[in-house]
Amino acid sequence: MNIKEAPAGADLSTSRPKRGSRLLVQMAKRYDLYLMLLVPMVWYLIFHYGPLYGLQIAFKNFNPAKGITGSEWVGFEHFTRFFDSYYFWRLLRNTLTINLFSLLLAFPIPIMLALLVNEIRSKTFSKWLQNVTYIPHFISVVVIVGILTVMLSANGPINMLIQALGGDPIRFMESAGWFKTIFIGSNIWQNMGWQSIIYIAALSGINPQLYEAAKMDGASRLRRIWHVSLPGIVPVIVILLILDVGQFMNIGFEKILLMQNNLNLESSDVISTFVYTTGILKGEYSYTAAIGLFNSVINLTLLLMVNRFARKTSETSLW
Repeated sequence: MNIKEAPAGADLSTSRPKRGSRLLVQMAKRYDLYLMLLVPMVWYLIFHYGPLYGLQIAFKNFNPAKGITGSEWVGFEHFTRFFDSYYFWRLLRNTLTINLFSLLLAFPIPIMLALLVNEIRSKTFSKWLQNVTYIPHFISVVVIVGILTVMLSANGPINMLIQALGGDPIRFMESAGWFKTIFIGSNIWQNMGWQSIIYIAALSGINPQLYEAAKMDGASRLRRIWHVSLPGIVPVIVILLILDVGQFMNIGFEKILLMQNNLNLESSDVISTFVYTTGILKGEYSYTAAIGLFNSVINLTLLLMVNRFARKTSETSLW
């Protein structure tokens, strides 16, 4: 076999295709797959990155008649106004506590449900359990709040049971002390089945021989869950945890707004509902844009910190 040697001083880089040209060749071969990416990319550009242009109204006194460019620049005036307001700490405390307890309580439950479904030997009962836990996810928020209102009203079934046991009726929906418990508990009931799907899929991908080997070594069912099942889905748990922390400050305002009233406002008033009522209903666009930007900066900071920590500790991260 004859091998031609390149002459001394020859530039070998010209004999190899450049990385960019190789990528273009691969894209040309798989053009149909890249065309499928075009629609979501355009959607993200229009509805996610396009509106970023309007963030500058957070630093202006936005006047719809003058437009964004014609409005007066005020710098950090709206941020200072929000930080100095009497409701700042209430909004921040409620937002943080609801999300923190949701993360601590609601995040592990779908994992435990997935482990339970995975350990059930009866396929019929397993399918039944999955269907029962999936169904609440498809019930609208309005219906969920209506169910809560009926069940927890002064003459509802829960208070009738409390009175039958000799207790006094409790006004759950009008009580600030009960708001967070009802909100978080109903969210867990509604979403735990749907959120467990990805964990069930991850568990199904674990090599069955690992369970057989653990069983041969005399490991009990709990030991097999602890040493085989959980380690097998740890990467999925870490990724979903990072994503949840990245949305830490975001609470869907629809359900809170439907449950909110003047009597539980002390516990139910959060940043998202304040932005809606003040920005949309009262028309203070610049002020609430500044509040929303503050909220997003906290989310981005938490996402970067948790992703970096996960990459160093578990070698699993978003990037």
